[in-house]
Amino acid sequence: MKTSRIWVLSLLLWSCQGHFVAAPPSPSGGTVPEDVVLEATPQAFSAVYPILFVTQVPVRPDFTTIGSTFGNQLSDVQSATRGGDLWIRYPDGTLKNLTKAAGWGVDGFQNAGGIAVRDPSVHWDGKKALFSMVVGSPTSQYQVKTFYWQIYEITGLGKTETPKITRITTQPSNYNNISPIYGTDDKIIFTTDRPRAGEAHHYPQRDEYEEAPVVTGLWSMDPSSGLLKLLNHAPSGNFTPIIDSYGRVIFTQWDHLQRDQQADADTYDNAGYGTFNYTSEAATASKVTRKEIFPEPRAQEEAQGTNLYPHTFNQFFPWTIHEDGTEGEVLNHLGRQELHGYIPSTFNDDPNLTEYYGQYSRVNKNSINNFFQIKEDPKYPGCYFGVDAPEFSTHASGQIISMCAQLGRAADSITVNYVTHRDTASYTQAGGTPTVNSSGHYRDPLPLQDGTLVAAHTAYTYAEANSGASKYDFRLTTLKKNSSGYMVPNQLLTPGIQKTLSYWDPDTKVNFSGTLWELQPVEVRPRTRPNMLKSTLPAPEQAVFQKAGVDPVAFQNYLKTNQLALAVVRNVTVRDRLDKQQPFNLQVPGGIKSIATGGKAYDVSFLQLFQADMIRGLGGMANPKPGRRVLAQELHEGRALTANVGTNFMQVGADGSVAMFMPVNRATTWQLTDAQKKGVVRERYWLTFQSGEIRVCASCHGLSSRDQLGRSEPMNEPQALYKLLVNWKAKNP
Repeated sequence: MKTSRIWVLSLLLWSCQGHFVAAPPSPSGGTVPEDVVLEATPQAFSAVYPILFVTQVPVRPDFTTIGSTFGNQLSDVQSATRGGDLWIRYPDGTLKNLTKAAGWGVDGFQNAGGIAVRDPSVHWDGKKALFSMVVGSPTSQYQVKTFYWQIYEITGLGKTETPKITRITTQPSNYNNISPIYGTDDKIIFTTDRPRAGEAHHYPQRDEYEEAPVVTGLWSMDPSSGLLKLLNHAPSGNFTPIIDSYGRVIFTQWDHLQRDQQADADTYDNAGYGTFNYTSEAATASKVTRKEIFPEPRAQEEAQGTNLYPHTFNQFFPWTIHEDGTEGEVLNHLGRQELHGYIPSTFNDDPNLTEYYGQYSRVNKNSINNFFQIKEDPKYPGCYFGVDAPEFSTHASGQIISMCAQLGRAADSITVNYVTHRDTASYTQAGGTPTVNSSGHYRDPLPLQDGTLVAAHTAYTYAEANSGASKYDFRLTTLKKNSSGYMVPNQLLTPGIQKTLSYWDPDTKVNFSGTLWELQPVEVRPRTRPNMLKSTLPAPEQAVFQKAGVDPVAFQNYLKTNQLALAVVRNVTVRDRLDKQQPFNLQVPGGIKSIATGGKAYDVSFLQLFQADMIRGLGGMANPKPGRRVLAQELHEGRALTANVGTNFMQVGADGSVAMFMPVNRATTWQLTDAQKKGVVRERYWLTFQSGEIRVCASCHGLSSRDQLGRSEPMNEPQALYKLLVNWKAKNP
């Protein structure tokens, strides 16, 4: 049946149905519309390709359980009830329980053979898939056993084929390994709660917000050799990676670089969390009273008497890296100024610093809080669907959004499209009445090759219940446009998958009989395998290497041998034109100035480095809970500190440039300071460097397009890099 086209437009374009505007070229050389095109679902939906998805026994609690926004890697039966399966829906609508057909899982009582399933991802050839599965459940009351999510591969997806499921034997066996995808070289990229360097006493890593167990970042694994590589160390976690048509690894990262709220509660409210510090990351480290040095104070009490406003930071944004872990940054360098609705200023004694209200200052008028469950539109490369959802109470479901962020597109030209109404982004308050636009909650959006949009949907609009059975009933559905121009549920993909089972939780025997959640759909079709992206040295830095007489390849080999990376900033006085929340009238004493307006100007003399150390404990010194949380500490990693001549304060050159050696496979951050080494401008993100990487930033807050003076990004040949290379050459002739 012929389908009609639906244009999902931003709020400013609702009256301009079918409007095209110019956009950057797609990889195939064509152009794409500014706003993502969807096809209306015909009355009798008939998919072109099969759809793989999982079922899950509903889990009511929404804190660190399988449907939660973070901490969803836990594998106990209370967090991930056994009884779900891996399913496939064929184009004619028939269903097959793949795990059952392959001999996995049990009906009725969930014993040692009980399973839960998650995160299917199809191979480039469309003939096999990866997924994560946990096997086993307590077989008797009060039995406490440890289980782990492990990665499996399934073949035989055809309608008449017998599926075969095989565990990837080279993966870490005593950790939860989830969200696996195939790399362009068939290595497996995934997330895991394995500690950053494998230290058992650091397990579990605890996030920066609730100090709950969380995955440690993004990893890759060679399924043949088992070679394991940490691609991105994330103190609060990475989630649901994909590889887009450009070859970018895109994922959601939780950024929460602020001081510990539990420690503040202990200090000012005697909250009883028992926060303290270890003196080092070692297992034998002593325990001392809590102390933090970066970033600004979070608590109002601690900020009193200073010129600082309290600092909080909390977002789930789209990030990207190369498959080797290099070049990590927010997708297209999008930031709070492009996506959030409000940002406070940092200092209370500078009238040049202002609060930020995004809808009045930028092209994108549609603010979002978070961007979960990202999927690329197969029809329009570089356009992505995802969900803006609250952190709690909705099982990571909310509003479907989309944006086009093609490779090389300026961040301040990217607009967010509200695919479902904004009223679906959060929940109806208790005692309130859903608005006419509250069509429920959505998660796991999947744009199909034929233009149809599929998602998991529940009509329930309130927060999840605090007791009893879950009020959420996620079912896979196609979407269609309503009379207001927003997408709403259309046709269910299944008649509902029922199950009757029981299990020990482990203290109580729980009985369940009802409809399972349907989650995480993925289309089973062949895809073009993109080329693997490789980092290249920009022209200004190439020129500096040539002038210094240093071979870049020899220098990178030195970095690899010594487990180091090099970071270069061309001009730290340059700030993005929208970022007036931190100081932007910056000058190097005796050197370059970037003064945008009258009033207070700031000297910047040093760039101070910090590293993420697992030293914050929880539960009290006498009987601490297992695992640790990251705290920012001054750079002290031996190899990097030695390479930087024993200092973590790197001198800013007269041209505004800085060059410094960085530790690898560990989250790092920094701040600009004045001559007295007092903080002026602070980095808001953790970043990870790879061995041998040379990462170049044009400025500290990379430009969306223009700086505070209306200039494009600086292209100076950084003097600090020249000085570093000359000194290095003298020591390594």
